[in-house]
Amino acid sequence: MTSPTPLRDLPSEAHSRHGPRVEEKAPAANAPAASASVCLAAEEQSSPNLRHAFVEIATRVGAASMLSLFAYAAVRQWLAAPQRITLLLLVVSAFVTIGLSLFSRIPVKRDWRPLAFICSMGGTYYFLAVRLSPGSHLVSESVGATLQLLGIFWQLFAKASLRRSFGILPANRGVVSRGAYRFVRHPMYLGYFITDMGFLLVNFGLQNLLVYSCQFALQVVRIVREEQLLSADDGYRSYKTRVRFRVIPGVF
Repeated sequence: MTSPTPLRDLPSEAHSRHGPRVEEKAPAANAPAASASVCLAAEEQSSPNLRHAFVEIATRVGAASMLSLFAYAAVRQWLAAPQRITLLLLVVSAFVTIGLSLFSRIPVKRDWRPLAFICSMGGTYYFLAVRLSPGSHLVSESVGATLQLLGIFWQLFAKASLRRSFGILPANRGVVSRGAYRFVRHPMYLGYFITDMGFLLVNFGLQNLLVYSCQFALQVVRIVREEQLLSADDGYRSYKTRVRFRVIPGVF
């Protein structure tokens, strides 16, 4: 590829096409206007950055506030019935999911489109709609708690693999292929699924069934949207060829 030809290397007629050489002073006369245009462009560029910074701060403050309110309500229920270990572990899982996201690094690129935002918020804050009062036991409390613990430990393993490259909204925070990401492309969601099933099977009811069904559907859409964003990265496309399955090996 050849570089653009400098003005001084152009034929002489290019300099004199629009009149005598004295007209070359015109740019100096227009310097204030050019300077104003540069300042205006800088302001337009800084405006989206300020808006994104505001949304970033608002998202994290809102996450901390909702998590605190939920934890307060859930712990009150647990204190009334200390044998409900799955309820306490639901709070722990929420802190693992959201608490660590408050300290994630700001991403290089993020998906701000409405559908991605709705799926991310719904798939993350679904626990606010969970019925905390006792429901039907499809499995014992100990079995449900075991599933929750397995899911929480797997989430922690996945988050440790990501380090600070973790957040709520879909974003490119760099391609990670170490740790849990050697087995599936979205191991965090596998941890969510195992933890949620542990709670649902012990606290089964129509409300919780609807909440978790919607949550699982939102997570699927969220995964697809994340992969659309990440697939613009050559490194991620290469990673997809090495790790076939998104969440559940052999299934999805």
